[in-house]
Amino acid sequence: MTELRGSGISRRGLLGAFAATLVTAAPTYSNAAGFLRGGGDIRRIKMYSARTGERLDMIYWVEGDYIKDAVEEVHKFMRDWRTNDVKYIDLRAIDILAASHNLLDVPEPYMLLSGYRSPKTNAMLRARSSGVAKNSLHLKGQAADVSLKGRSVNQIAKAATACRAGGVGRYSSSNFVHMDCGAVRSWGR
Repeated sequence: MTELRGSGISRRGLLGAFAATLVTAAPTYSNAAGFLRGGGDIRRIKMYSARTGERLDMIYWVEGDYIKDAVEEVHKFMRDWRTNDVKYIDLRAIDILAASHNLLDVPEPYMLLSGYRSPKTNAMLRARSSGVAKNSLHLKGQAADVSLKGRSVNQIAKAATACRAGGVGRYSSSNFVHMDCGAVRSWGR
C-alpha cells in the first residue's frame, strides 16, 4: 500500500478516515468510533505483551454490538501485569487504539507496555519517574501505552491525533505512545 510521504499513514487508511468523517459518532461517545465505522462492520484489536508473552487478535465489535466475551478478553489482556489485577477497560479507549491501528494500515500488532495500572503500580512508577501522573487515566482503565516496530512514535501519534478522541502523548526517548479516552489534548516530542 502506498504510504503518504513520511507520515506512516497509508492512502487507504487516509481515504477511510475521510469517508468515516461523514458519519458522526454520538455526541457523548468517542470520535474514534466514527473512524471505525468507515472500516466496515467489524472492529478488531491486535496486541501482544512482551511482559507476559500473551497475544491478542480479537474481533470485539460486529454490526453495532460489542461482543461481551471478546471485550472481557481485552480487559484481561490489558490487566496490570505486575499485580495481575483486572479492571474494566473503557470501550472508548479500545476504539481509539483500533481506529489508530486502522489508520496506520499495518499487519503487526501493537506492543502493549501499559494498560490498566493498579494504585500500587502507579505509585511505584511515580516514585521512579516524574512523567507518571498521580491521577493517571491508566488507574481508571482509560489509557494504554503502545508501540509498533514498523512505525515511529510520531507516526503512531499522528494516527491517534487524527481520531480527535482523547489524549495522545509522545514518549520518543522511551519509544511509545500514550493514548487515552480523556479530554482531547497532546504532549511530548
